Amino acid sequence: MNLERENHKLEKRLCRLTGQAIADYRMIEAGDRVMVCLSGGKDSYALLDILLKLRQRAPIEFELIAVNLDQKQPGFPAEVLPAYLSQLGVPFHIETQDTYRVVKKVIPEGKTLCSLCSRLRRGILYRVARELGCNKIALGHHRDDILQTLLLNMFFGAKLKGMPAKLVSDNGEFMVIRPLAYVAEPDLIRWAEVRQFPLIPCTLCGSQDNLQRQQVGQMLREWEKKHPGRLDNMLKALQSVVPSHLMDRELFPFETLQTTGQPSDEGDTVFDSEEAPANAAPTGLGVPVPVPVSVSVQALRQARPAAGSACAAPPPDPAQAQTQATTAS
Repeated sequence: MNLERENHKLEKRLCRLTGQAIADYRMIEAGDRVMVCLSGGKDSYALLDILLKLRQRAPIEFELIAVNLDQKQPGFPAEVLPAYLSQLGVPFHIETQDTYRVVKKVIPEGKTLCSLCSRLRRGILYRVARELGCNKIALGHHRDDILQTLLLNMFFGAKLKGMPAKLVSDNGEFMVIRPLAYVAEPDLIRWAEVRQFPLIPCTLCGSQDNLQRQQVGQMLREWEKKHPGRLDNMLKALQSVVPSHLMDRELFPFETLQTTGQPSDEGDTVFDSEEAPANAAPTGLGVPVPVPVSVSVQALRQARPAAGSACAAPPPDPAQAQTQATTAS
């Protein structure tokens, strides 16, 4: 009974977070025809599964069609997805394109295949969406994917750029949506076990060792293990951007910035650190960091020595000191 209750709570959480993301970004609207990209991995299975549940209770009508791109990878079980989707009674389309041979031919041995594979796959899926009359393309990226992309762009691309929950496709024709944007990967792993999805491993790019994304993902998992809630805070930070406290001159007019003579809620007081519990002191890289203490300007003024005190006495005037020395002699 406890396990059943936990599984029910998990389902409710997945539906709630997915529904919240859809509502926050207006991902799906009445009359939409949504192409759900299904790779055979846990994330895309969960995406389709949750969208089907939400459609049953949605106050609007929209269509879902599952699409899989068979890239002719060696050993790919081509019968698995058609059998699963037929059993569900979901409209689907299997697109067969031998991108595997193209990628292996172009990319040197030992190099990462994912980038080229992704570009080829994206172009094919745009064409399929057009042929199927879909106006939305739903992808299975989740919270952890978004944060990994943010850090990868910072570390290796020198850009503060993540993976948006909603964007216009490269060709300007479709709206790409990520309904699982608020969902944590561990929940999707558990849901795949609960639902017993017939998972298909990716042998083309996902199994390559030492990928930068895998390394960054491991770093994020370690952070979350040591400091629960950190990844949720990082995601919230992406939704609470303050351009005036970054350094992008295209987003904020630093060159023409003028003083106003008026206090601002977003002035330099935002740099004052709030007190934190002792056990919350950041130690992200294994080096203890002391928790900073805020001291307001008012407190500093109040802490000044009173006039006439020894600390407040000004240094003696040199001429006066010389006169006093002569008199004493």
